[in-house]
Amino acid sequence: MNEQLTNKFKKKIAVSGPAITKLFKDDLQEKAYQVGVAIAKAGAVCVTGATTGVPQWAAKGAHEAGGFVLGISPAINLRHHVHVYNLPTDYHDIIIYTGLGYAVRDNLVARSGDAMITLAGRMGSLNEFTAAFQDKRVQGVLLGTGGIADEVERLLSLTNP
Repeated sequence: MNEQLTNKFKKKIAVSGPAITKLFKDDLQEKAYQVGVAIAKAGAVCVTGATTGVPQWAAKGAHEAGGFVLGISPAINLRHHVHVYNLPTDYHDIIIYTGLGYAVRDNLVARSGDAMITLAGRMGSLNEFTAAFQDKRVQGVLLGTGGIADEVERLLSLTNP
């Protein structure tokens, strides 16, 4: 690909993690916030699943640090996003409403980023991780945050026994 073309666009970093953070360590929200801050300070776009928990805290961090935040929603429109899925709109500059539900939205989040960072996580985060893995995306996993993040090394060992 033409280097001029690849340098034209900002890098996009997807953030993956649980929508419910109370199941994990008390500092998970702060870590997600700091990931968002770091993404913004690096001049990259923060991409989230436009949901609560880790994605929302990362969006808040990026937004408050002056960054640009792109959300990818499972809902069909804003009303559906807020009233059916009960998802927030705070801290996002743009939300794309896919109307495709969570599983397909997870794949779009993983594919929208040039790289992805995973903190903690449950099944949706695992879905995003495996989608990014299969697409050979650059990934960072914040170990010690619980859930899927702490299982990644074991899971990867199963791919190359």
